[in-house]
Amino acid sequence: MAFERKHILGLEELTAEEITLVLDTAESMREVSDRDVKKVPALRGVTVCNLFFEPSTRTRSSFEIAEKRLSADVLNFTTIHSSVVKGETLLDTARNLEAMGASMIVIRHPMSGAPWLLARELNSSIINAGDGWHEHPSQGLLDLFTIRRLKGRIEGLKVAIVGDILHSRVARSDIWGFSKLGAEVRVVGPPTLIPKYIEDINAKGYYNLEDAIRDADVVIMLRIQRERQDSEFFPSLREYSRFYGLTREKLKVAAPDVTIMHPGPINRGVELSSDVADGADAVILEQVSNGIAVRMAMFYLVASARRNS
Repeated sequence: MAFERKHILGLEELTAEEITLVLDTAESMREVSDRDVKKVPALRGVTVCNLFFEPSTRTRSSFEIAEKRLSADVLNFTTIHSSVVKGETLLDTARNLEAMGASMIVIRHPMSGAPWLLARELNSSIINAGDGWHEHPSQGLLDLFTIRRLKGRIEGLKVAIVGDILHSRVARSDIWGFSKLGAEVRVVGPPTLIPKYIEDINAKGYYNLEDAIRDADVVIMLRIQRERQDSEFFPSLREYSRFYGLTREKLKVAAPDVTIMHPGPINRGVELSSDVADGADAVILEQVSNGIAVRMAMFYLVASARRNS
């Protein structure tokens, strides 16, 4: 099938077939990343702008490496050195970047829906690098890609997502992605951090960690999103870690070949212990490596859709 979308805004709107196409394309891009010369001309002559309104290490660096491996011209935007500090709106900023020739814009923004605004108002292609609490599609895709490479399938797997589900855009993208490809998705955390609508988006909610990870093939740990919390959702980090921090002892109830994931950054001793984070069943650094291939695939498919439209 051909990819026909000019934008990638979230996994909720992608079909299972479209998600699979991204993963299949990422396999080819992974091969490029394994070469001595890690470069192909797929985006030669294309200007891509990384428009980040929030701090980022892995996502921003990964997108930039992906762009350069595809031979794009890359423009990096930081709010502190821009006219945003003078009161310029998001839309005016993006329109000016488009006027400079940016035909693809990668945006991370604290407000949910910001990428949809740009997609509606601009001619440039928009790729969502995380919008508020809403979605983080490239992280969801790289998580799917990592698990499919390790286990050979997604369908039928039991996937547990642990932590701050309420504020996590990663959780939402993972729920949509894994459920669309046939996995059983469970989420677990304090009752204050589990949305009431969770079962409406194809996930089963738990409050007890051991119940949620029992026989799980994949456990995805999430960071506590302190920057998005406007009140206290649990008594203390120590209390949270006691009930929801992942340790070797708690992992005994999971499947023998369980895979541990985390989107980063990790708060060691809070979400998971160091021996779990650094253990043989953790694939946290593989997620980072695979993220480059997945983001290359996203650019390649969107660029192809633009050419064919």
